[in-house]
Amino acid sequence: MQFSKKIQACELSPIRKFYPYADAAKAQGKRIYQLNIGQPDVATPKAFYDAVQGFAQPVLAYAPSPGLPVLIEAVRAYYAGIGISFETGDILITTGGSEALEIVLNCILDDGDEIIVPEPFYPNYNTFTRVTGGRIHPLETKPEEGYRYAVREKIEAAINEHTRAILVSNPGNPTGTVLKKEELRLLADIAKEHNLFLIGDEVYREFVYGGEQLTSIGEFTDIAENAIIIDSVSKRFSACGARIGTLITRNKELQQHALKICQARLSVATLDQIASAALYSVGSDYFAAVRAEYRLRRDTIYQKLTAIPGVVCAEPKGAFYVMAKLPLDDAEDFQTWLLQEFDDNGETVMFAPGAGFYATPGRGRNEVRLAYVLKQKDLERAMDLLAMGISEYQKRKH
Repeated sequence: MQFSKKIQACELSPIRKFYPYADAAKAQGKRIYQLNIGQPDVATPKAFYDAVQGFAQPVLAYAPSPGLPVLIEAVRAYYAGIGISFETGDILITTGGSEALEIVLNCILDDGDEIIVPEPFYPNYNTFTRVTGGRIHPLETKPEEGYRYAVREKIEAAINEHTRAILVSNPGNPTGTVLKKEELRLLADIAKEHNLFLIGDEVYREFVYGGEQLTSIGEFTDIAENAIIIDSVSKRFSACGARIGTLITRNKELQQHALKICQARLSVATLDQIASAALYSVGSDYFAAVRAEYRLRRDTIYQKLTAIPGVVCAEPKGAFYVMAKLPLDDAEDFQTWLLQEFDDNGETVMFAPGAGFYATPGRGRNEVRLAYVLKQKDLERAMDLLAMGISEYQKRKH
């Protein structure tokens, strides 16, 4: 059978590709501290489950293709509460933030078109881009420079006749980088001057650890035709399984094109939308408590990592990930070894190897992404296992 060149150009997720090894290790009785995926252990607010239990309609019917009005209004009100004004018609409900980005890329890319993305980046960006026939033009960043990239000369050098958009994750997955307002303003200016879309993946906006409020591209009303926000309830409310996201743009033509895809897939899950609307009723105390917990975890993992000889990393300023360069040659081989051959008292650790977070061949081979989504005690133990594993692996290689 013949398969498309587009899908053959895609890779398995570096976040999930080692699950068969993990399953085998668990079958042997090993406990694995999983830092490979951003699955929070913070409890989902009770309001979600109350809304599910309170659903009393006799038929679980399709929702409107753009989304349930009650959820759209909840999203609009959320942004109004942080000083950003949207109309309800600017908001489409999607099956997770992933579908929102898929829809956008299908609306703006043709075969051979490019989007500029700072690397390392969320690996699914590559898959979503490739299946449209487009490709990522990576912007190089370095941990020694805090993964910063908002430099006009650097960005404009990447723009060519195939460029259609700039895509940024802010706060950044996998680096934890938080763009300053002036940096985001620069990106907005470049997008406007070169007639490009500026896509802001802002699903981690509540997780900023310096005390400041995150700047959103939605604040820049002069780029109404260029700006697209990808958002989600997954990380904000620890509701990853609900698969509820949002595509937000003031560009009416883009909204109409996106609606074609939304209508073709009929609707997002009705009950998940009803329950997700209830999540937006939680108060600011919820976010403050969750943010404080993740700040503590961030401090723990950063302190533990920098204490390991040879490890290089930048302190994350947001989200709940850290990218680290390890003192070894091949992080994928190291991960396989950790799952197949290493343990300490029946325990080992799992991360996401870094190569899959890059578009540039050869980059990231000695890097890993760690998600600090475990409780303090477990996170400390996971970092101790990582340090022991590195030491044992280095001895094995020499």
